[in-house]
Amino acid sequence: MNAKQAQQKLINGNQRFVNNQSLRSDFAPKQDFVKPQKPFAVVLGCSDSRVPIETIFDQSFGDLFIIRIAGNIVAPSQIGSVEFAVSLFQTPLVIVLGHTHCGAVSAAIDAHIKQDDISSGVHSIVKRIEPIVDKLADKNYEHSDLVCRVADANIRQSVQQLQDSSAIINTAIAEHKLKIVGAKYILKTGEVTFFEPE
Repeated sequence: MNAKQAQQKLINGNQRFVNNQSLRSDFAPKQDFVKPQKPFAVVLGCSDSRVPIETIFDQSFGDLFIIRIAGNIVAPSQIGSVEFAVSLFQTPLVIVLGHTHCGAVSAAIDAHIKQDDISSGVHSIVKRIEPIVDKLADKNYEHSDLVCRVADANIRQSVQQLQDSSAIINTAIAEHKLKIVGAKYILKTGEVTFFEPE
């Protein structure tokens, strides 16, 4: 499966989910699960409990290699996890999946505007989103519009960081073995929209 086919498989699965026609209703353990895994896509997504990644793409066990962190940010452990999947499984597609009404994005905006005192752990996440907030916060957007714009820019930033931060990932892209794309899950509708490359 190449990147285009993998992305289409996710698009088709999301459409089934939106239409309440999911095929992946059987989540019972199976003996097949002890065989080596061969996921067809990597998803770097937010930890938000309202975004069950296999479910929204209508995929089952073994289909997706999922990395979750608040704000779908890119830090060394996320880069290493993507490298792991690309190297071991030759996964052709990486999706950076953000979503609407993201709490981590809101926290980064609040930290910027209110100068909130936050824990060092939360700050380690928020500080990766704050540069985007710095660029957009003074443009007089309504708060909800600002959250949306920052979330979109954060997805694009994470895509760029994955492309720029790893020789393994970079080589796979250069050899046309890997594609990295951004996408956003719309909480209200269940739809996933894929970003066009910049």
